[in-house]
Amino acid sequence: MRIALLYAVFAALATAANIGAQDMWLRWWHGPYTVTLSVLAGTAVGLVVKYMLDKRYIFRFKAQSAAHDGKTFALYTLMGVLTTVIFWGFEFGFHAVFGTREMRYLGGALGLAIGYLAKYQLDKHFVFRAPTATAPHA
Repeated sequence: MRIALLYAVFAALATAANIGAQDMWLRWWHGPYTVTLSVLAGTAVGLVVKYMLDKRYIFRFKAQSAAHDGKTFALYTLMGVLTTVIFWGFEFGFHAVFGTREMRYLGGALGLAIGYLAKYQLDKHFVFRAPTATAPHA
C-alpha cells in the first residue's frame, strides 16, 4: 500500500511539473506550434521528474554506472512512449473538443493518470526488474 501511495504522490508531482512547464512555455513562446511545443516541453520535464522519483523511491534502483543509468533511462523513456500516446490523446482530444487551456490541462491530467497506471506495470516488468540470477560455474 505504501508503494501505491508514493507512486500516486509522485505521479501527481510529475503531473504538476508537466502542466507547470507547459504553462511556463505558453507564457514565454508566442510563435508557431505554441500548444504542441508546450506539450513537448511539459512531457520532457515530467519524464525526468518521474524517472528520478521512481528510480530512487519506488524501485530503489541503483545504477552501476552513468552508462547503465543512461540505458535504464532510455528503456524507461521507451516504455513511456505508449503511455505518452494515451496522455497526448486525452490532452489534444480535450483541446479539440473544448478549445480552452483549462480543459486541455484537465485532459492532460486525466491522460497522465491513466498512463501512469499502465507505466508502473511496464516499468516493474521491463525497466527496473531484478537482475536474473546466473547459475554458479562448476
